Amino acid sequence: MTERIYLENPYLRNIEARIVEKKYMNNRYYVKTNKTIFYPNLAGGQPGDRGTINGVEVIDTYEDGIDIVHVLKDNIHSDRVELSIDWNNRFDYMQQHSGQHLLSSVFYKLFNGETIGFYIGKEYVYIDVDIPKISEEEIQKVEEFANKIVFSNFSIKSYIVEREDIDKIPVRKDPIVSSNIRIVEIDGIDFSPCCGTHLRSTGEIGMIKIRRVESYKGNIRVEFVCGNRALRDYIWKSNAIQKISNLLSSKDKDVYNRVEKLYNDKENLEKENRLLREKLFKFIATDLIREAKNINGINFIINESMDMEFKELQNLIPYVNLIENTIILFGVKGNSTGQFIISRSQNLNINMKKLLEEVSQNIEIKGGGSPQTIQGGCSIDKLDDVIKTFYDKILERL
Repeated sequence: MTERIYLENPYLRNIEARIVEKKYMNNRYYVKTNKTIFYPNLAGGQPGDRGTINGVEVIDTYEDGIDIVHVLKDNIHSDRVELSIDWNNRFDYMQQHSGQHLLSSVFYKLFNGETIGFYIGKEYVYIDVDIPKISEEEIQKVEEFANKIVFSNFSIKSYIVEREDIDKIPVRKDPIVSSNIRIVEIDGIDFSPCCGTHLRSTGEIGMIKIRRVESYKGNIRVEFVCGNRALRDYIWKSNAIQKISNLLSSKDKDVYNRVEKLYNDKENLEKENRLLREKLFKFIATDLIREAKNINGINFIINESMDMEFKELQNLIPYVNLIENTIILFGVKGNSTGQFIISRSQNLNINMKKLLEEVSQNIEIKGGGSPQTIQGGCSIDKLDDVIKTFYDKILERL
């Protein structure tokens, strides 16, 4: 049985221990010690600790019944070892985990919202709360209440109770074990069964900042950061706001209004641009029809070297297709390849997709499309022949 020192004193960064079992598998060493300060990865949802044993990196830790296994890259040639954890990493997870308990407690107290899931990642933390929706004002109320508890510096303690005594404690959620139930208490405010590492007081949590709230499977998902993470979150956002403020030559508090105005102006310009482009495409379509070759009542618009970007041609085609009895054969010569678009108006009964399959059997082309419009590519020196072949095949079908 591994003695879990981190439960007694989560602030301990180094201890001496004795190796009781060591195995070599899959190019890794699996080590059990008589005691440890390493928190096992994802036990109770909390990520594991980083650190070293006798200077050898611990790359993973996990529970194996009543033992904890340390996974190492290299071998250790001694039974007596020194375990050292990455304190900054440990303290960060303690801030996030204690902050999670506090925030979950506030949701429960203010809105009777129970936390039904949580996740502690490297960058952010989230909890899933069984509330269908919540307003911005209510979220602000949660955040302010939680931070008042933080700044009041209430004590956080843990202790063991048995199942028969659990009803004497107002636990926020039922324990999943039936004996030796560890309770983490925030000074009469919150009582929660938990096997994680926690701070001594709420003041050490630092500021709690809710970053985002979104709907998730009929509930809400609340993303937040605590302590040093909240500080880093503030720093990059403050720097970004300052840069935008300088770019717009406005005060930081006025940035949102300026950006909103710029966005609305952009939307209006894009709308005007779309209307102008529609007028332009209609004009071009009319002009093309004027120069079209009429064969048996069908307007053939043929141009093996259109002076337009291919994407522009794609946008033009629907306007030309509005004109009945029209067939379009367009080619675009790039630097090294040729592209083509073949299309017809809706009232004509020619399956362009089948036509593409037929032509591709004799000429090396790639493409696809629909019965009305096809497009593709070929070598630039074959583009003229491709357009002519499609033209001849269409004539055969008229």
